[in-house]
Amino acid sequence: MGVQGFRHRRPEWGGLAMRHLRTLRRRDFLAGAAFIDGKWTDGGQKDAVVDPATGEEIAEAARCSAADMELAIGAAEKSFVAWRRLLPTERGVILKSWASLIRGHSEDLAVLMTSEQGKPLAEARYEITYGAGFLEWFAAEGERTYGETIPSHKAGSLLHVRMQPIGVAAAITPWNFPIAMITRKAGAALAAGCPIVVKPAPETPLSALALARLAEEAGIPRGVFQVLVGDSIELSKPLLRDTRVRALSFTGSTEVGRLLLAEAAQTVKKVSLELGGHAPCIIFDDVDVDKAVKGAMDAKFTTSGQDCLAANRIYVHRKIYRAFVEAFATPISQLRVGHGLETTTDIGPMTKLSVANKCRAHIDDAAKKGARVFCADKGASLGANFVPPTLLSDVTDHMLITHEETFGPVAAVLPFDSEAEVVSRANASEMGLAGYIYTNNLRRALRLSEQIECGMLGINTASFTGPPIPFGGWKQSGLGREGSKHGLAEYMEHKYVCFGDLAA
Repeated sequence: MGVQGFRHRRPEWGGLAMRHLRTLRRRDFLAGAAFIDGKWTDGGQKDAVVDPATGEEIAEAARCSAADMELAIGAAEKSFVAWRRLLPTERGVILKSWASLIRGHSEDLAVLMTSEQGKPLAEARYEITYGAGFLEWFAAEGERTYGETIPSHKAGSLLHVRMQPIGVAAAITPWNFPIAMITRKAGAALAAGCPIVVKPAPETPLSALALARLAEEAGIPRGVFQVLVGDSIELSKPLLRDTRVRALSFTGSTEVGRLLLAEAAQTVKKVSLELGGHAPCIIFDDVDVDKAVKGAMDAKFTTSGQDCLAANRIYVHRKIYRAFVEAFATPISQLRVGHGLETTTDIGPMTKLSVANKCRAHIDDAAKKGARVFCADKGASLGANFVPPTLLSDVTDHMLITHEETFGPVAAVLPFDSEAEVVSRANASEMGLAGYIYTNNLRRALRLSEQIECGMLGINTASFTGPPIPFGGWKQSGLGREGSKHGLAEYMEHKYVCFGDLAA
């Protein structure tokens, strides 16, 4: 089977990001100062922020220290009492104002995000809207933190359960969704009545700091929302060890999540973890091949494949396997690779070289073990961080890509013969974040929705996330939920109160 050459070219990208950044209406978004206790600080040292497509420096960000983090935790603790005393509607007004400012500066934020993260500009624009939606949703949901009344088992007593904010919260956020992962965590914490300290990924500090500027303008009080950037290990230690921090939310790799969970156990924090994914996508022979191809494209190549929801193992029934692979190759070959700021780009650079290298290692391993590799123009390198969209067919269960999350634009397709077989293979992973099923058989869809071991499942769709849904995984894909009323509960404690001696 032949694959046409990828429609990419090597433009003069030198300075492209800076040319776009110079057009920002909000030039202060490039300042790179950390936001601690209502003040902007440049810190003693700075780290370079680079364009992952070219490696060029586009800005500098303050490198905060452990001492800075201690100050931030203290400021958050001081702000807690006043913030929790606000009515939920009052907190909601501020959150809605913040969301409105984000929407009003969406183009600047999108250019900023693409410049430091690499994703295509159209996807960055979508993330801005998606991220603002969490603030708006939690602004309203904060008014519905209902408790309950329990029928009493004691004569003359009245039993209540109240929901109360847990206290200072911390968020450690990733580089693949540098705005939406902050608003999803901060929206819930702030709506619940908790101040939050955010430590964003060192690769994408500018997006987080721009959010902090808009939060300040929205009227979030001093110490309630803070952003500190710098070395991940140095800044995480105070968050994990300080007893004043009562809740920790982390999105990132399973390996790092295990370490954070172990350290947070020393102070018995409430921990929510959104960790690695290794999503199966199961396509049965009763579906239209073209519709299944579109679903697989959406499930695999969004955010250039750097998405924990990405379909990492695409199982296709043997009856339609060859037809699917032939059809799948065509749109993959048509994906345009380039700088995220070019309007024609579908696939941008990997944000980190280690991610690109892992993609290449998975491709090489699969090829050595017998997979067929469809990747035109492999020798035409656009730079070390670029991985051309690649289709691997005839993949088997003993290849690395079937056991490890790839996190890039590499699609692995495996044949299967029976429903029982594919369920067993799909569940043969310690990851359990998301899954996808394509079938027109309603009974089968219902059966598999019970049997597949994951926290989220899309049936005949690759689009299912958003503010109202409980985002999270099973097994080593995480703990707790984000979004929905369950995400709000991650920042609240149950308090049971018994009123006794009420008999007349």
